[in-house]
Amino acid sequence: MAHKIAFIGAGSFGFTRSLVRDLLSFPAFHDATISLMDINAERLAAIKRAVDRIVAEGKYSAKVEATMDRKEALMGAEGVVTTILAGEVDVWQHDILIPKKYGVDTNVGDTRGPSGIFRYLRTVNPIMEIAADIDRYCPGAVYLNYTNPMAMLCRTVQGAYPHIVTSGLCHSVQGTASMLAKWIGAKNEDVTYTCAGINHQAFYLDFRVNGQDAYPLIRKAITERPEVYNEEIVRNEMFLALGYYVTESSGHNSEYNAWFRKRPDLIEKYCLPGTGWNPGEYAYILNEYRRRETTWKKEIDEWFEKPLDLSRGQEYAAYIFNAIFGDGEMFKFNGNVRNFGLVDNLPYGCCVEVPVLASKRGLEPIHVGKMPPQLALLSGTSAQIEEMVVEGSLAGDREMIYQAICYDPLTSAVLSLREIRDMVDEMFKQNEEWLPQFK
Repeated sequence: MAHKIAFIGAGSFGFTRSLVRDLLSFPAFHDATISLMDINAERLAAIKRAVDRIVAEGKYSAKVEATMDRKEALMGAEGVVTTILAGEVDVWQHDILIPKKYGVDTNVGDTRGPSGIFRYLRTVNPIMEIAADIDRYCPGAVYLNYTNPMAMLCRTVQGAYPHIVTSGLCHSVQGTASMLAKWIGAKNEDVTYTCAGINHQAFYLDFRVNGQDAYPLIRKAITERPEVYNEEIVRNEMFLALGYYVTESSGHNSEYNAWFRKRPDLIEKYCLPGTGWNPGEYAYILNEYRRRETTWKKEIDEWFEKPLDLSRGQEYAAYIFNAIFGDGEMFKFNGNVRNFGLVDNLPYGCCVEVPVLASKRGLEPIHVGKMPPQLALLSGTSAQIEEMVVEGSLAGDREMIYQAICYDPLTSAVLSLREIRDMVDEMFKQNEEWLPQFK
């Protein structure tokens, strides 16, 4: 019997295209049913056309469905992927614009801090509706989430539906590992590591090449080669101070701590000169989305004019589906799951990003033990804030959201308590129609 995989938020063109390509590269899914669901008819039609091309050029016998009906997409699915965005640019731009008005300078704003928190408060409502429909229409499905804010969304879903086999996925772990390997001249296949923490703030607790500790080589590359240092200035400074390398880009990480974005001179020194994909300019993602509003159709048309590469990529989802209900080859990855005895010195029950084994048995998170104290202090602060936000959303408690944002490292480095309250009040007012849990 052919497998069925549902993509909810399939109009996320880049994600869906690469995930389907990877999925169909596994023999178990050559004849799968790919069900694409989105609330935007134009984007849905575009991704349907793209997936049809992948199926045709790969000579697969897969069936491709496109629907705006979530029930139809989910019925009978064995695997579900979410890549949704709650609201268009005119809605979520205020996550970045309002904090900036008060002095909190944001680069991406999709994970934590006031920007990420309000994105969560809007996004948790449709995500929980999706989770409820998975429980209703395909309760045995494996549910993988790519939507940010990863940790808070996964924590909420896993708290409400602990029986659903689910994890959140982010490509920063394997992406950063490849970057570090390149810096020291190592092959990806020779690299092994243990990585743990929270999403976008996980650290390689060890990083080895052919079994040997590679951190001395990484430190040498950063301190002796300016081009390496300049590629990821924020993350390299964090490594030199903390002794371990963090998984997410410099631009993201400059938002998650109090060290780099609290003054214009520090932003200019640490966040603007870098050469990585996202050094840290203000409103980077907002500006990208604004640009794509007028260019996305042209970019898709250009994709159809280029040769199609069907080689399997490094995103985790297809490997996980294959391990659990495909050919059964076990797969170890870093996933987002609740901390029930996994990281000893992060809050119990919070969402952590740790090694997970996928197999016919499902998903089995792996105990990591204690993180070094300097890392647990940084990640633990964010994890406790995220726990407060989740509880505040579930209780409809605006005051708890305000109090959580009071402890955000960057916000508290820039603003007074009264200024934070004024900012949070304005953000609540701006998002009022999107936050039914607070009415």
